[in-house]
Amino acid sequence: MLVEDRRNRLSARKSHAPLIVDVADTLAGIEPQEWNRLAGDDPFLRHEFLAALHETGCAAPKAGWTPQYLLLREHGRLTAAMPLYVKTHSYGEYVFDWAWADAYYRHGLHYYPKLLAAVPFTPVTGARLLGASQEQRDVLIRAALKFARDAEVSSLHCLFPLREEAQSMQSHGMMLRQAVQFHWSNAGYENFDHFLAGMSHDKRKKVKQERRRVHEAGLTFRRVEGAEITHADLTFVARCYRQTYRAHGSTPYLNLEFFERVGRTMPQHLLLAIAERDRRPVAVSFNVHNGKRMCGRYWGCTEYHPGLHFETCYYQTIEHCIERGIEVFEGGARGEHKLARGLAPSETVSAHWLAHPQFAAAIEQFLAREKRGVAEYVDELNDRSPFKDTADK
Repeated sequence: MLVEDRRNRLSARKSHAPLIVDVADTLAGIEPQEWNRLAGDDPFLRHEFLAALHETGCAAPKAGWTPQYLLLREHGRLTAAMPLYVKTHSYGEYVFDWAWADAYYRHGLHYYPKLLAAVPFTPVTGARLLGASQEQRDVLIRAALKFARDAEVSSLHCLFPLREEAQSMQSHGMMLRQAVQFHWSNAGYENFDHFLAGMSHDKRKKVKQERRRVHEAGLTFRRVEGAEITHADLTFVARCYRQTYRAHGSTPYLNLEFFERVGRTMPQHLLLAIAERDRRPVAVSFNVHNGKRMCGRYWGCTEYHPGLHFETCYYQTIEHCIERGIEVFEGGARGEHKLARGLAPSETVSAHWLAHPQFAAAIEQFLAREKRGVAEYVDELNDRSPFKDTADK
């Protein structure tokens, strides 16, 4: 169960000044500027993004996401923080532990609630220990582990942290888990054709065929960002987002109010690639960026056309990155089809602590086997790289 006093303070001591860790169940009492100072240039960690998730009900207690943020204060000033949630399920995480939950259930134990340090519905690597010093980050890790023990939850998980953060968590007794995503890197391309020139003949030909089919279907594209994004655009995004989830038999996590909210409060971080036929929108991709890194998040369509998904989600976005000098495009979780479109495998990491010693030992063995499998999978993907054969550029 949850800690009864959510304002219970997890005290720590520094040599010259007391450090106080508060547990906060809302961001409402934190000034956006104060929080964003810690978040840096990561749009997914901005006060505006997280508050939109919470206050629109998408990541709220009724949806199984109860915020329990750790706030580290020194002399009353917020100096570090950790986005933390009590979860009653494993939806919206993209690091799958359903088998762990099932094993607990089959042994008559409760896996939920659990503690989760993450950005809801966002499989994007970023800081999870928002502190400038290693000492502050260590305080947050110790506080999170103490919170997990005091709350008597089954486990503590940290998803998509920075590699150095994961290593710090490992030094505090957490286990690391590897996974794979697909990312595109900008090698200083002058234009899209320059990018294609680096591919093998067959892969280059396939991409050109896909783009030609989209054009022959009478589809045109417009890319809109910032203040150019209209309410009608965001309404269409929400419609396509719902359609995609329902087509896969899933329940959408986000609502129109969320898309409207981020469109109003942080438009400078958004890019939409909208496909139109006869001046009517038929598909869209929703992307979030900070000027250096572009992250593809959602897509959907109201009509099927061969190659439309690849053009909307990848080619339009890559072309935009080349034009704007954006360094990386992250295509999101899963999808080997991204490899043939110029996105390369990139390993991600998560960190895990389980209270039950026998289950912890069993999962540690599982993670060791899984790590070997991930490494072999990455090697196989690299062998199939569209850039492998450079002789026919």
